[in-house]
Parts: sequence; structure tokens; C-alpha cells
Amino acid sequence: MGGSTGCWVSETLRSSIGKKGLMAVTGLMLFGFVVIHLLGNLQVYLPDKQALTQYGHLIKSKPAVLWGARLSLLAIVLVHAAAAILLAMENSAARPVKYHVRQWREAGYAARTMIISGPLILAYVVYHLLHFTTGHAHPDFNPDDVYRNVIVGFQNKAVALTYIVAMVMLATHLSHGLWSLCQTLGFNHPKYTPALRFASIAVATAIGAGYISIPVSVMLGILK
Repeated sequence: MGGSTGCWVSETLRSSIGKKGLMAVTGLMLFGFVVIHLLGNLQVYLPDKQALTQYGHLIKSKPAVLWGARLSLLAIVLVHAAAAILLAMENSAARPVKYHVRQWREAGYAARTMIISGPLILAYVVYHLLHFTTGHAHPDFNPDDVYRNVIVGFQNKAVALTYIVAMVMLATHLSHGLWSLCQTLGFNHPKYTPALRFASIAVATAIGAGYISIPVSVMLGILK
């Protein structure tokens, strides 16, 4: 029984459909994290300036849960990236001779740059953790004042602009990722295609705008 199950899992992961399914599941998990993280960050706009700091303290007050979530998230990211790389290698091997003239019909800019935007976003996440979580990349980090760390951090225009570019890449990545998720799950009926495409772009844009609004508000002096 165990050998049969292991064989089934192995065969599933070797197939393109299996890897696409794995990407869809892990992508959905990462999407959930992005949304929850955004909702937490938007507390910076609440009248109580300590709300964001209290939220940060609440998370850190449960170290076992926090590290469990971090390690789980890391595993999900690695599985998602591995599946993406393997699929890209399969696609490349399937077309050993490059087209002289390449025409992009179904794939838009987001789809063509997924394999590039993914690693770039991951690299920025590492910097982001050093900036706001550990404080190693922050000019004046105070572990007891999350709100102040956000304001001081984004007062540096180079840092704020880098964050904005990263969030634009995230929104672009999400727009295609959500659409691919719908296709993988079978929601690609011609009747619903236009609505699903629009919804994928709209949700990704809203998430990107939410994140970008924070450094923009700091630079404009709305958040002080």
C-alpha cells in the first residue's frame, strides 16, 4: 500500500499536470499569505498609531507559531519555485529549436516574465525581511515600534521606490498566476474566460495598490 502510494505521488510529480497542480495549490497558499499580510500592513492607516505595533507584538508573542508559519511558508515557496523551474525546463526541452519569429497570442507580458519576476520578488522578500523584520538593513530600527520603523524606512526615497517596483512585479506575477490557477482548476470555459481574466487583473491590481499606497503615503507626508 505504502509503495503504491509513493509510486502514485512520484508519477504525479513527474507529469506536467502534476507539477501544474502543485504550482496551483502552493500559489493559492502564497496568495492567501499576501492578502493576510496586506490586511495587517493596512493597519498603519488606523487612527491608533500603535495598532500596527500591537499587531506586530501579537505575532511575536507566539514564537512557536511564528516560526512554524515561517518554515511552512519557506517550504511552500521552495516547492512553488521548484515546480515552476521544472515546468520551464520541460517547455524549453519540448522546443529545442527556437522560433525565428515568436508571436505571443495567449501569453501576455505577465506570462512571459513569470520565470523572471518570481526570483526577483523572492530576492526582494529577503531584503524586506532584513529591513523590517531583523532590522539589519534599516537605518534606525526599533523592534518595539513597528509603526515608526515603517515611516522611517520609507522616508528614504530609494527604498520606497524599490518597494514600489517590487510590488508592481508582485501584482504582475499575481495577475497571471491567478489566471493560470483558474485554468489549472478547469475554470476556462469560454463563457467565463473574459470575467476570470478581468477578475485576475483587478484583484492583483488592488493588492499591488494596497501595498504601494503605504510608501507613497509616507513620501507624501500623509503618514508621519
